[in-house]
Amino acid sequence: MFDKIRPYIDLVSHNQNYRRLWLSQIVSNFGDWFGILAVYALITRYSDSEFLLGLIIIVKMMSLASFSPFAGYITDRFNRRRIMIACDLLRAVIVACLLLVVSYETLWLAYVLTALQMMLSAIFEPAKTSSIPNVTTKEELVDANVLSAASWSIIFTIGMGLGGLATAWLGTDLVFIIDSGTYVLSSWFIYRAVIPQDEMSDAERKRTRNPLIGIKEGFRYLKDNHQVLRPTLAKGCFTMFLGALTYMLILVSEEVLMMGSIGIGSLYSARGVGTGIGPVIGRRIFSDEQDWVRAMGYCMIFGGLMYMVVGLTTSLIVMLLFVFIAHAASGANWVMSTVLLQRRTPDTFRGRVFSTEWLLFTLAQSVSVMVSSWILENDWLTIQQTMIVFALLLSITGIIWHTTITQEEQAFQKERRENLTAAHVAE
Repeated sequence: MFDKIRPYIDLVSHNQNYRRLWLSQIVSNFGDWFGILAVYALITRYSDSEFLLGLIIIVKMMSLASFSPFAGYITDRFNRRRIMIACDLLRAVIVACLLLVVSYETLWLAYVLTALQMMLSAIFEPAKTSSIPNVTTKEELVDANVLSAASWSIIFTIGMGLGGLATAWLGTDLVFIIDSGTYVLSSWFIYRAVIPQDEMSDAERKRTRNPLIGIKEGFRYLKDNHQVLRPTLAKGCFTMFLGALTYMLILVSEEVLMMGSIGIGSLYSARGVGTGIGPVIGRRIFSDEQDWVRAMGYCMIFGGLMYMVVGLTTSLIVMLLFVFIAHAASGANWVMSTVLLQRRTPDTFRGRVFSTEWLLFTLAQSVSVMVSSWILENDWLTIQQTMIVFALLLSITGIIWHTTITQEEQAFQKERRENLTAAHVAE
């Protein structure tokens, strides 16, 4: 057992800069998940509308999506370390301002502040993900991403579990204060880290001084490099239906299990544990990176099937088990696509590629939650029926992935092997 976790221990022990970036992630992620249930509780306290609850998720995702193209341009053009520090400090102020939401009349402020927080996250996340290859060796890169995903899931589990309890027992105000403090601590860890970065050439910097030109070049790069485009699509295709399913877990806890914040915390904790264990399992099953694009399709099919079971049961224990399994598939999909993008994308385009991935991811999740919340608001289907429909569509997406994206990737890998063989023969 110790031998299996030894590479991760060595990575954190010996790589000081990755360790500080990783600690920053842990602290800020804890605050994110610790505070998110407090935002949900704030909305349900002053409104009983399912649509308004879904709307806060839509606002989060659309804010990420709308600002992502500019965020990618910013993270490629400017110093990522300084950008992340500024984003953390500004988010600390914004989260603290949620204390001003005290009635239905001021509820709009929660949406505005959440939008601003997510716009800063749209800059921070691609900057962080783009920085990981710059503070690790090629051999450490997969371990670093698996550890980041596992840490995210552990913190997600702890944060959501404690957040549900804290929201119910301590109140939303104290939760928001703690959340604000985590961003300040996160910025301190980043401040102490050294994060190298390949800078744009003077000619490229001059050519892309207009943000629209820089953004356009990023999209053109993806269009011309399908080996990068394919993993860029993976998260968006997965969350096209998984976004609605995770949103509906909130309603399942409230209306099917009748457990409120405690139930939400439990279900989201199962989601978090699965997300962390999934990359470890996926790496053992699909040890060859050439199989990872194909594996992403399997993950979509499997995740959909697991959520169909969740929609068919009223047992908390069964739900916890199958939510865990479904998100293990999601976590494996996440890490495999991230590592492929980090390996296949040059540093000066990496921010724009990851921001485009975030754009697709957040747009897909926004539409997914919007459609499902509208279905439920109009009572066209029950929560469990809606969950089964979206789970089925997720599995169908995985099948389509296999007939299109996987075939293109296999052709690319075949051509790549032939070129390597020809080069070897020429030598």
